[in-house]
Amino acid sequence: MKSNLKIAFLMDPFEKLNLKGDTTFALALEAQARNHEINFFEPDDLLLRSGQVFANICKIELTYQNETHDYKYHDKEMSSLNHYDVVLMRQDPPFNMSYITATHILEKLSNSVLVVNNPYEVRNAPEKIFVTNFSHLMPKTLISRNPTIIQDFRKEYKDIIIKPLYGNGGQGVFHVLPKDENFNSILEMFFTQNSEPLMVQEYLSDVRNGDKRIILVNGEVVGAINRIPEKGESRSNMHVGGKPEKTTLTKRDKFICNEISQSLKDKELYFVGVDIIGDYITEINVTSPTGIREIRSYDSIAIEEIFWDFIENKLSV
Repeated sequence: MKSNLKIAFLMDPFEKLNLKGDTTFALALEAQARNHEINFFEPDDLLLRSGQVFANICKIELTYQNETHDYKYHDKEMSSLNHYDVVLMRQDPPFNMSYITATHILEKLSNSVLVVNNPYEVRNAPEKIFVTNFSHLMPKTLISRNPTIIQDFRKEYKDIIIKPLYGNGGQGVFHVLPKDENFNSILEMFFTQNSEPLMVQEYLSDVRNGDKRIILVNGEVVGAINRIPEKGESRSNMHVGGKPEKTTLTKRDKFICNEISQSLKDKELYFVGVDIIGDYITEINVTSPTGIREIRSYDSIAIEEIFWDFIENKLSV
């Protein structure tokens, strides 16, 4: 295994995160425990000059003791990212032009730097679009900006979910009932805010039993957690109050993960979160998947250790 790695985290500032449940904090803390050097920079700190990739970056120190999380930033300095072993893209969506630009710039790093996940593939695999490569595993789904076509879809499936194509964390997700009079207003709101299509899906009543988050490292399942929506809420995301609970994988869950596994490996999407409701996959999260703290709490599986074992072994080959 390769030791004493220089690791750069492209991420949102720690002060903006819920550190108690934050996956990035857990990944960085484990890297620090292995005596790797951990560093922090934000999207605005990234730059490309004369074909070389730099970041205004700083070392960080993390502590976790008695359920208390803390962090310390050192002074920032301009540094070539080619001097690092690993760059982890842990910037939360929205998947906007800032995010896309970061993937283009990181793509220009030398092959000696491992970027996780592969920025080229991340750019071409936004969660709600990449999953459509496996439409045979999905609920009935429409991506469109045409109100008439969306209305026809609603007439066919009655009970539907409408969500922004590039959103995250359950933000902007609407469960539209067959007689909901707000349908046109919801479309108007979306179309006024941006020029993107919407994702519209057949509502899955199985969501009441939970929305399963499964974590895969290099295409292999390493852990899972179920997320139960609050009473009166159709969204199960933990960002909006979804309650985590222990779970086990069904035969169908395993089948779905096996179906997508090789594609993840081929695309170098090494750290991925899959969402499954009932018998259907709804998203494949490749930008900044979450859930490992909850999995460790319920199943004592340390996915952060599995992840760094994989990275260290990969860099030693």
